[in-house]
Amino acid sequence: MLDASRLRHPSLFEKVVTPEEAASLITDGMHVGVAGFTPSGYPKKTTLALAEQIKNGKKCRIAIWSGASVGPEIEEALAQVNGVYERIPYYAASNRTMQKGINEREIRYIDLHLSEFAQQVDYGFFGDVDVAIVEAAAITKDGDFVLGSGVGNLPMFVKHAKKIIVEVNTSIPLEMEGMHDIVILDKPPRRREIPIYKASDRIGSPYVKCGLDRIDAIVESDILDHVRDLAAPNEDTIKIAEYLVDFLENEVQHGRLPEEMLPIQSGVGTIANAVLMGLKKSRFHNLTMYSEILQDAVFHLIRDGHIVGASGCAFTPSPTVWKMFKEDPALYKKALVLRPLDISNHPEVIRRLGVIAINTPIEFDIYGQANSTHASGRKMINGIGGSGDYMRNGYLSIFTSPSTGAHGAISKVVPMVSHVDHTEHDSQIFITEQGVADTRGMGPIERAREIITHCAHPDYRPLLEEYVKHALADGGHEPVDLAHAFTLALHFQNHKDMHCRSLYEDDKGGN
Repeated sequence: MLDASRLRHPSLFEKVVTPEEAASLITDGMHVGVAGFTPSGYPKKTTLALAEQIKNGKKCRIAIWSGASVGPEIEEALAQVNGVYERIPYYAASNRTMQKGINEREIRYIDLHLSEFAQQVDYGFFGDVDVAIVEAAAITKDGDFVLGSGVGNLPMFVKHAKKIIVEVNTSIPLEMEGMHDIVILDKPPRRREIPIYKASDRIGSPYVKCGLDRIDAIVESDILDHVRDLAAPNEDTIKIAEYLVDFLENEVQHGRLPEEMLPIQSGVGTIANAVLMGLKKSRFHNLTMYSEILQDAVFHLIRDGHIVGASGCAFTPSPTVWKMFKEDPALYKKALVLRPLDISNHPEVIRRLGVIAINTPIEFDIYGQANSTHASGRKMINGIGGSGDYMRNGYLSIFTSPSTGAHGAISKVVPMVSHVDHTEHDSQIFITEQGVADTRGMGPIERAREIITHCAHPDYRPLLEEYVKHALADGGHEPVDLAHAFTLALHFQNHKDMHCRSLYEDDKGGN
């Protein structure tokens, strides 16, 4: 039930409507900016009501703009009723109907580096923000928003929105108030430096500024974010984590990292979470993070004293995380700062703080290029997200991945990636359960031998060595055998397995 702790000005109660009434404000062709980042802090009831209206005959297809992927109450509910014509700037593979629409080109998907979208919205690159849908823990007496676990691009959407719908979610603990640090940058040439000098610095307001008169509708909600606990680490991810810790400790010993290291960024997903959990067994304490998403492992590391400060755009509100937060909110409020996406992912801040970037690709090749988005070069799995923001600008750029996928049928190390998201200029370190390839200071052939020797699975190592031998015969600075660069991918396409006797047995990739 909404009360004065959630709606802190009497006039706000007059704006409370049903989800159906709120959804009626959204019409065909609109650009709708939604709160949240990953399935964290996103609105739910309004879009569910809109999907039901479309199902019952309302003609309405909209553009969904967000921070990153959001929950099924938006992505799947609207995609399933053909209610989406455009998606920017990211979506995740878990949203299968959205993925299908994108790959069948029924939904226009624009994949962006996440740090760039807010500025592009500010300049109107994609048109107006017709409606912003907020999820808030509370609305202040001035009409500003206390957010929950995710910020995303919401401040910029609110700045430009013609209409604003606010879902006040009573399941969000009011203790979240004060965790956010909201700032909107001026446009060039008036833009100033971002005065963040350590991960925990605060430079803005705890609230998203709006104003009472700009709020068009308020919807009561109590739906939890659609997040499951992440899978437990397996043998491969534990080994990857051990190699990562060994590598970082070696960097400290050689004076390339301070004892407390530098701020860490970690990508999203089970592998990234498991790798971070590996820090629990390390000698590192007083660590900091400057990241976009803060997953379960971060809360464990804060509780156990390994992390003292973590900055992000959102945290993943899994059942385990909410339980930990509610048991000791003061601990996590002290340690966590949640920022807008264009600040959490800002290249200048990442470069200046010396962030250690750790991300997981779909595949990477022997020269150090990585594919984070497309299977077989054509099927969109998920967007590039913020990995490009961090990998290009980090002090250390580390890719972590198992050496194989699909129970060994796919080599994650290939002669040439089928789609390039990260060039060899953006990568330095590769870690699989096989070992660590440190390609700093190496030319192309040295990189290839380092990656094959230390990262490729033994089943595929001879095939990759065979490829290098033939490619070298044609010469060049970075030798490429165009006729066989994608033989492994073609073999998988034809046989559902990359294992073959030779890449050169025949032009179809062997048997």
